[in-house]
Amino acid sequence: MDKLWLYTSTLAKGLPVTISLSVSAIIVACGLAILLTILLTSQKAVLTSIIRGYILVFTGTPLLVQIFLIYYGLARFEAIRDHLPLLWDLFSRPWFCAFLALALNSAAYTTLIFHGALKAVPDGHWQACAALGMNQRQTLKVVLPYALKRALSSYSNEVIFVVKGTALASTITLMDLMAYNQFLNGRYYEFSIFIITGAIYLLINGFLSIIMRIIEKKALAFESQ
Repeated sequence: MDKLWLYTSTLAKGLPVTISLSVSAIIVACGLAILLTILLTSQKAVLTSIIRGYILVFTGTPLLVQIFLIYYGLARFEAIRDHLPLLWDLFSRPWFCAFLALALNSAAYTTLIFHGALKAVPDGHWQACAALGMNQRQTLKVVLPYALKRALSSYSNEVIFVVKGTALASTITLMDLMAYNQFLNGRYYEFSIFIITGAIYLLINGFLSIIMRIIEKKALAFESQ
């Protein structure tokens, strides 16, 4: 029992970093994904090509590589080190680099989810808005919330993926839950440490799943009223 308490209390020290990374990345990624989804409907070839290129890069490469490129790669640019001290200060911080990589990665996947939901909106909704003389901006104000509600089920999986993705933040010296797991394993080398770590991630993701289900049910119930 003493060891169990020692392992759990030590691992708990990494929870604030894991939770702050997860919440910050999820909020920023969701907002960015909504913006990109709207821009994808603009029918502007150059803009849509840039967005699709961004999505291709961040969905086609491993998250770990993205974290390394942001944290280690930007240090090679002398222009940032010598002429942009504020920006260099941000990119020299492990938490910010991990947050940025997670947010950009999640935003790419979330944009695919939201844009797919928008394309799946029945033609009748678009035709009804057109019949009322609505322009594209007004139509999106009506259709986009409907699409986002339908995307909540798929989006909840992405939220969980972000939490699990925070485990990679330990690779750039960030003391999150996984980093404390590695610290304990290096000192005591016991399999139970991994079981406890997995149980903590399971509890976090289980809690998030319940919250997402409640949000989805309330959103759909509000729509049916």
